[in-house]
Amino acid sequence: MRAIIVGAGIAGLVTARQLGLAGWEVDVVEQSPGPRDAGYMMDFFGPGVAASERIGLYPRLADVAYPVEAAEYVDSAGKATAMLDYERFSRAAGGRVLTLLRPDMELAARDALDDVPAGRVRLHYARRPTGYRDGGGVVSVSLPGTEPSTLEADVLIGADGIHSAVRGSLFGPEADYLRPLGMRAAAYIADEPALAARLGRRFVLTDSLDRTVGLYGLRTGQVATFMVYREQAIAADGIDVDAPTRLRRNFAGLGPEVDRMLELCPPDPYDDVVAQVVMPGWHRERTILVGDACSAVSLVAGQGGSLAIAGGALLGDLLGPVRARDDIPAVLAGFEREWRPVIEAAQASGRRAVWMFLPETVRQQRVRRWVLRAATLPVVNAIVARQIVKSIAS
Repeated sequence: MRAIIVGAGIAGLVTARQLGLAGWEVDVVEQSPGPRDAGYMMDFFGPGVAASERIGLYPRLADVAYPVEAAEYVDSAGKATAMLDYERFSRAAGGRVLTLLRPDMELAARDALDDVPAGRVRLHYARRPTGYRDGGGVVSVSLPGTEPSTLEADVLIGADGIHSAVRGSLFGPEADYLRPLGMRAAAYIADEPALAARLGRRFVLTDSLDRTVGLYGLRTGQVATFMVYREQAIAADGIDVDAPTRLRRNFAGLGPEVDRMLELCPPDPYDDVVAQVVMPGWHRERTILVGDACSAVSLVAGQGGSLAIAGGALLGDLLGPVRARDDIPAVLAGFEREWRPVIEAAQASGRRAVWMFLPETVRQQRVRRWVLRAATLPVVNAIVARQIVKSIAS
């Protein structure tokens, strides 16, 4: 059996590994020239933990995880306003929380392809498909100007992210499925050893309205940052304003550390809409979407990487035993039936958490401070921590 996977992100690589281990021939097509180095820090817990343990990926993830002692909110003067103790947070989440850079998660998933017999999974970087076909019992992907010019297989898996080209070609325009949450997110990594040392093992966030910045020092002496802001900034600045200029206009004045990171902003940081993907169906004939392509929950839900691993592992394991083409449509339907309730619950909790993630009013800001401060009190910390985990994991 043969599969074509479009997208060499976390979900695509995990699916490819599981299919390869099951004896499938897999071509993974990725338009980027190589593994991506952009992305922000993520807390890894929830369904992905059990899935990664089951398929043997968890040790690789643990090897590249970062130790975090606390998430600390600070005002523009650098004074702490609230804090979440990560040890308590981890206990509330079952004691299995890893903090990872998204590029490191992708690298761990790619390295795990070493477990597959040589030649079964082929990675094609810098290949931008220009056509997709699903009909006549086969699927195909066109790659004009390259050899081979067309790939054919028994199943096509779209794992190409929130702006999926597979979805756009075979399911309909992006506007039909993308549900913006009114925010944008930017992320980049910059060399700043002195700041990395001051941050230590703290994940520092600005306690600000309509915008927030998160900073974490890396073992390389670099600092990873993400910036989230209201979408109105695009309208205010105009679409022709470049991302670094827009970020400086929106985030200047949130503190000296933030101002320093704005000085170090690269010419082309990751900067995209924060949105969910909501679709009535994820499959058609022999094509299935997985990961953000069909079920983006947004960074507000806090489980993108976890769900990518769990969803990719489930799809790969369900398709793996298939040996007859005619069985594929039923398996794809079974995957959606099993996985959709998990995604819909995560998306719903993400929508509920928007106000806490990015407060719009002083009242919301004060309530967030109270919730986080309450988590430090001996009597209520376990209850509050469990509620925080539940709000972003259920």
